[in-house]
Amino acid sequence: MLYLHDVWVNWFEGEENGYNVCHFHEWRKDDGVELLDQVPLLKIDHLLFNYIENDLSELPQQLLDDIYRKAYLRKNHERTQLDYCFVVSDGTGILAVDTIGYNIPIRKSRLIPRQEQLVYEMIENQDTIQYGFNDQTALKDFHILSPAPDLMRGLTRKERQLKQLLFMAMDQLNSSKNVAEVRYWFTEWKPEQYEEIQQLCFEEVWERLYDETKFGWSGKHENFCENIIKGQAFFEKLWEMEHGPKVN
Repeated sequence: MLYLHDVWVNWFEGEENGYNVCHFHEWRKDDGVELLDQVPLLKIDHLLFNYIENDLSELPQQLLDDIYRKAYLRKNHERTQLDYCFVVSDGTGILAVDTIGYNIPIRKSRLIPRQEQLVYEMIENQDTIQYGFNDQTALKDFHILSPAPDLMRGLTRKERQLKQLLFMAMDQLNSSKNVAEVRYWFTEWKPEQYEEIQQLCFEEVWERLYDETKFGWSGKHENFCENIIKGQAFFEKLWEMEHGPKVN
């Protein structure tokens, strides 16, 4: 069994999509970074790595058995044993995982670059460990509240957070089934199509609005997001976490 020592981790909890497990250059000063005194390191195949990185499904029991209570958290000079905590790599990606006692990857973290380099060196001549598992990733259902990776590719952490906030607001708009409201917001996005928009039914307007806004991120997206969440306390709070108080 390979082990890493003195590993800094920045846990992202309950994230089923790997794009929300931020790499080191996107860590923030107010993130709750922890230090693992010791953690087992496993070289696994690409399919299993993708399954762990991009899902919240059950981990192979044999993997859990292999790493059981072999990791320790160091805090205030004390070592705390962790039931199921480990680092995995397929030779390309690297991910730290802590199940907090369950059998699914509840918490995930990237590593700092120096530790990543060490992982690559340590596993270079290691055999890949084969674990049997029920791969459901091909059947994964992406939707507006769990966007496909293509919709988030190339965005910064702030942009991803704001885009997901916009999608939450648009999902709420979809749930309202209020044709006047959705026409209003599509007109805000495409004012030059005002007359045409007034002739469309709810489903047509909403689908076109979603298709228009789902790719990329721009100043236009950001302004639209700020406007559509106004007056909604929960959404405004999420906005402030990324932007500071700004919504009037």
